Amino acid sequence: MLTPYDVTNGNGHKNILFLSYEACAGDLAWRLKQEGHAVKWYVQSKADRGLYDGFFDKVDDWEPHKDWAELIIVDDVGFGPLADRLRKEGKAVLGGSSYTDRLELDRDFGAQEMKAAGLSIPDSWEFSSFDEAIKFVQTHPDRYVVKPSGKAQHDKVLSFVGNEADGKDVVAILERYKKGWATKVRTIQIQKHLSGVEVAVGGYFNGQDFILPVCINFEHKRLFPGEIGPSTGEMGTAMFFSGANRLYRETIEKMVPKLRESGFTGYFDINCIATSRAVYPLEMTPRFGYPTVSIQMEGVQSPWGEFLHAVATKKPYVLKTQKGFQVGVVIALPPWPFADLDTFRKFSEDAVIIFTKPGMDGIHLGDVKLEEGDWKITGRDGYALVVTGSGPTMEEAHRETYARVKTIIIPNMFYRTDIGHRWRKEGDLLHTWGLLA
Repeated sequence: MLTPYDVTNGNGHKNILFLSYEACAGDLAWRLKQEGHAVKWYVQSKADRGLYDGFFDKVDDWEPHKDWAELIIVDDVGFGPLADRLRKEGKAVLGGSSYTDRLELDRDFGAQEMKAAGLSIPDSWEFSSFDEAIKFVQTHPDRYVVKPSGKAQHDKVLSFVGNEADGKDVVAILERYKKGWATKVRTIQIQKHLSGVEVAVGGYFNGQDFILPVCINFEHKRLFPGEIGPSTGEMGTAMFFSGANRLYRETIEKMVPKLRESGFTGYFDINCIATSRAVYPLEMTPRFGYPTVSIQMEGVQSPWGEFLHAVATKKPYVLKTQKGFQVGVVIALPPWPFADLDTFRKFSEDAVIIFTKPGMDGIHLGDVKLEEGDWKITGRDGYALVVTGSGPTMEEAHRETYARVKTIIIPNMFYRTDIGHRWRKEGDLLHTWGLLA
């Protein structure tokens, strides 16, 4: 278990308040509590207020606690204007701003901002109706990627990567979405498909610059091994920390002036397609990634409370990280990645998590609660746990992660078995193209 800060070394404990829409960053809140900080949690979604019961204190209203808080953490988009207002009041706020909310929720605006910053964005088009998008693909046949904009983009099952050169599979999926999602999806982005290595670059921005090292990470979004099946929120990620390499210089570093002007402090990530010719950004995530932040805990050696407070108060910080690689895998239950409350109640609700070995190294909270000493599945999605491991090579990080997975028993649990396997090929390509130097 983690030990609290030694107050004699000048660090001390902080009062930390989380503002959340859907209870995303519970694992981070738990880590901060383990470090000895006082943690209070406000979640707006009524459906998610039962998550993390027993792990830390919750509040029904955040505002009476804002003066108590020495650090306020916003864990998702949507609180941007509020975060801006709290900063103007002199509060230390990590995450969220009106500008960065718009970067993520309005894909066209985000693309134009990246273009203005000097990034090489791929060709893309936004449409306000499915009929317009279908007509475009039929008129300009090619291989495309379909992405919803706005809040609907969090329904990852709606993202679709076309395989056909004439775009007929994209037309077919748009026709299907039109029947089932027309009332929910208001804006659709059609993006030209690019072949290369999908890689993300993320870093913690302290209002002036990114704190190095940055996180180079490889998401595994499909449900099944081998990138088969529907897109999920994410099934796992492989990563490592790096200094200011070419990937960093061609992506998030170029956004520094705009982020500085916006007043944003927090984690900022750009997912890209890297090729031998250029690095093409796909989308920005100006918030914590999930399960990314849990996997980062495997590699960050600095105290998280101290580090995040420095970021929020716009101070420089020497971030200590492990050398080598980190791997994280999501353990899920039905109905993940779909929303079906009846299925969740039948197969997953209140299932007890059994740990067959002592110690909790590499075990991170998903949608769970603590009840009479037992960890139990709660919520509605079946997002149970994140399990992480590390090692000097990607293979060793993979091995440690899955050794820890095998110590966990939950009825009906499932997970991908290949997180990190792509590194052998993709790492060679990134090195060959000079992007990691």
